[in-house]
Amino acid sequence: MALLDRLRDISGEGGVLTGADLDTRAGDWLGQTRCGAAAVVRPRSTAELAAIMRLCDAADQPVVAAGGLTGLVHGADATAEMIQISFERMRAIIDIDPVGRTMAVEAGVPLQIVQEEAEKYGLIYAVDLGARGSATIGGTIATNAGGNQVVRYGMTRDNILGIEAVLADGTILSSMNHLLKNNAAYDLKQLFIGSEGTLGLVTKAVLRLHPQPLTISTALLAAPDFDTLARLFSKTGSRLGPMLTSFEVMWQSHYRTVAVESGRHQPPLPGDYPYYIIVEASGMDPDRDEIFFTDLMTALLDDGLAVDAVVAASEAQRRAIWAIREDIEGLLHALAPVAVFDVSLPIAAMPVYIDGLEKAVAAEWGDAARTITFGHLGDGNLHIGVAPRPWNEDARHRAEALVYRPLAAIGGSISAEHGIGLEKRAWLHLSRTPEEIATMRQIKNALDPKNLLNPGKVFAVEAL
Repeated sequence: MALLDRLRDISGEGGVLTGADLDTRAGDWLGQTRCGAAAVVRPRSTAELAAIMRLCDAADQPVVAAGGLTGLVHGADATAEMIQISFERMRAIIDIDPVGRTMAVEAGVPLQIVQEEAEKYGLIYAVDLGARGSATIGGTIATNAGGNQVVRYGMTRDNILGIEAVLADGTILSSMNHLLKNNAAYDLKQLFIGSEGTLGLVTKAVLRLHPQPLTISTALLAAPDFDTLARLFSKTGSRLGPMLTSFEVMWQSHYRTVAVESGRHQPPLPGDYPYYIIVEASGMDPDRDEIFFTDLMTALLDDGLAVDAVVAASEAQRRAIWAIREDIEGLLHALAPVAVFDVSLPIAAMPVYIDGLEKAVAAEWGDAARTITFGHLGDGNLHIGVAPRPWNEDARHRAEALVYRPLAAIGGSISAEHGIGLEKRAWLHLSRTPEEIATMRQIKNALDPKNLLNPGKVFAVEAL
């Protein structure tokens, strides 16, 4: 293929993978599927990617960007007529400014590497998620990833100061801003954050860093009902203030499946409570913070807002608590085949919504079906798994309807942090108005008139 030969000339030895070289490349983070692209192209720089995109534009060649493949909406799926762009050879830490608290990186750097580099300077990059070892900075930008600390530090969008991106025609759009305040007209980086690689391919980013906390306190609590859980959240928020870093909740269905029944963990608390809460606080006062946190947990027990609790006494115990929450692989293994969902909704609406969903699933498939719920309740984000039996595509689509349709009436969103991809595009109208969707299409047509960038994601091809 003449195009691939020209791409090899640009990207150098090992820059283009085809044939047998693709057989070992996964199509998802669990390795259950293979890369379906005609070729994988691995640029070494923004300039190389720009040259690659100029050739693809001239040849009307569609491309799909790939990061760590940790998304759950098939946003990086590639078919045989597409070329996959991999950023695995663009993993440089460009610079770090410990005074200005910024770090510039290439898109292929894994999130965990960024976190470890920041820690060398007494700083943190605050976006954190269970897939930190695999997820790349470019991928988290493309999906506007959230994670475990949104309640304190915000989404990826809130932690990016600047980006560099290559447009569909090979234009390099460099906006590597290092300033917290920069109101010089449009903030173009926001177009690409959360756009799932459909508007441009992010090659570099300037990350906002924060001081590294000197203390981290973690507890696992149990609550008897949702009303008490909501009051517990209010009290921890008011008492801890900006120290509150995470407020994660596991319904009993999740905790029992992962912590008790899987055999993969030593459960810190019994498995018969309705709700389990991870409360984590971070601060800067080693003489005060641990005592304050422990006293607060004791007060929650005394007030009846928690019916059981364990406070991590070591880093190992802290990691053991979080391992239960982050064991997505174990959860999927226990429930597969399962349809997984990532939604957001007002906290006050959660108990009625989940109760209605569980009843609807039981009415549809009986006791053979399972529903599990957990998530970042502090920021309104829930992860839901529905495992209908018998499993088939019709059952999966029916599960989608049961999860998504009630969200429109309560001001919820079909996607909290994983994006739309292929999986959710048919439901986008539940969370965006016709005017919003029409404007999104106009932006897509303006930046990618040939629909070469991740075609079919977010919008169906025929809808553009």
